[in-house]
Amino acid sequence: MDHPKSEKLEIIIPAYRMHSQSFNNALEGISEADALRRINGNTNHVIWMTGNLVSCRYWMASLLGLPDTDPNEKLFFQGRALDENLSYPTLEELKQNFSEISPKVYQNLLTVTGEDLGKPAPVGMEIPFVKENVLNIIGMCIGREDYLLGQIGLMRKLLGLPAMSYDLDENISY
Repeated sequence: MDHPKSEKLEIIIPAYRMHSQSFNNALEGISEADALRRINGNTNHVIWMTGNLVSCRYWMASLLGLPDTDPNEKLFFQGRALDENLSYPTLEELKQNFSEISPKVYQNLLTVTGEDLGKPAPVGMEIPFVKENVLNIIGMCIGREDYLLGQIGLMRKLLGLPAMSYDLDENISY
């Protein structure tokens, strides 16, 4: 297992890596057509969920000082609500975005210093018990990814697919 430069990330790194594994497993077998389905017209579709998860990876990249920007930022930034009047990327495009940004973020999570993690990262949440710094916002991104993977897992069942597998892909090193 890789060890982060900052001990503050020892709980984040395993979660990040598990989410990287779960991402492909959660989307396995979901067709492009099903990825746009809204159950009873009330749910977000899998494309929106996936786009928001990918957006979290780009947000972490930004927090860590990476120059990469989310090519779909206007659709997903800060959990923007689903808008049926907009054209969304395909599931395959989002998978490609995820596979491009995720290893970069991982490498930076391993090398970021505790000092950099403590830098302010104001997002305007105004929650009195959440200090808006890089570490806490990365933690919130990890929590958001948990939530979105759970939503995709539920959508799998609603679409008639089997539950998500927890098989590990040894080729994923981030």
